[in-house]
Amino acid sequence: MQKTLLNSVEIKGIGLHTGIETKLTLKPSLPNTGINFRRIDIKDDQKNLISANFKNVVSAKLCTKIGNSFGITVSTIEHLMGALYGEGIDNLIVEIDSPEVPIMDGSANSFVKAIRSTKTKEQNSSSKFIKVLKKVEIKNESKFISIEPFKNNLKIDFKLDYQNKLIGSQRDIFKISENDLEAIYNSRTFCLYEDVEKIKSSGLAKGGSLSNAIVVKDEKVLNEEGLRYEDEFVKHKILDCLGDLMLTGHRLLGSIVCVHGGHQLTNDLLQKFFSDKSNWTLVDQEKEYSEKQKKVYNYSRPIAVSA
Repeated sequence: MQKTLLNSVEIKGIGLHTGIETKLTLKPSLPNTGINFRRIDIKDDQKNLISANFKNVVSAKLCTKIGNSFGITVSTIEHLMGALYGEGIDNLIVEIDSPEVPIMDGSANSFVKAIRSTKTKEQNSSSKFIKVLKKVEIKNESKFISIEPFKNNLKIDFKLDYQNKLIGSQRDIFKISENDLEAIYNSRTFCLYEDVEKIKSSGLAKGGSLSNAIVVKDEKVLNEEGLRYEDEFVKHKILDCLGDLMLTGHRLLGSIVCVHGGHQLTNDLLQKFFSDKSNWTLVDQEKEYSEKQKKVYNYSRPIAVSA
């Protein structure tokens, strides 16, 4: 069944790119409403609601930014969306008083803790999954991403390859219903030291620091505490991918393979994949479960009862 939160929960922090102190409140929402952001710093309720949908992505440069038809936006949503995907939250209102979700420690850990601090509520409507029927892929020089059928699970096979010797070549394969999500949740965003000034000169990373991002200089991690995992870099890429996939509005039954990918490549794939209705079908989990049970227990046949 679909899930929302039983109670509201607040989260406060600074925006990575805006540097603005932000408060967001996760609020329960009705069945079949999905994830929606409401910019409460904009008082017009007719204009301040933004649906978390891949069609509403207006920028994917270093983060995922969504917007509505009135030009109202909210950015850096991917870590929160990854937490919602993993924790099975289908319906939620995210009230936010600035244009950017706080970065916290650069991972999804704070969002997961907030969700788990309040109970979830099962709703009177069954979950629906997007079942992949055909393979779709995008190649862009060294970058590659594909989606293809995979039975009853979401698998993400992610590879990155940096010239930086510390990061180097990393690959991780993750199955959401079989693997522990904690390492994915806890893996932080990262950048190379030589890219910091370039990012800041473009007007981004105003709130960036060693408390909310891993910074790698040559063969050294500048963060005093070091890495949480040897392959934290690729694990964070999987978190980003998971958050961007949550913008489909439903969870996926399929396999993702990605090489040197990022927010833009994932969004390009979703745009191409959903442009052809023969690529996918929507599966009602309650109906599927009921049909399987009928087959197992032979409900369609008369049951003989002995006295």
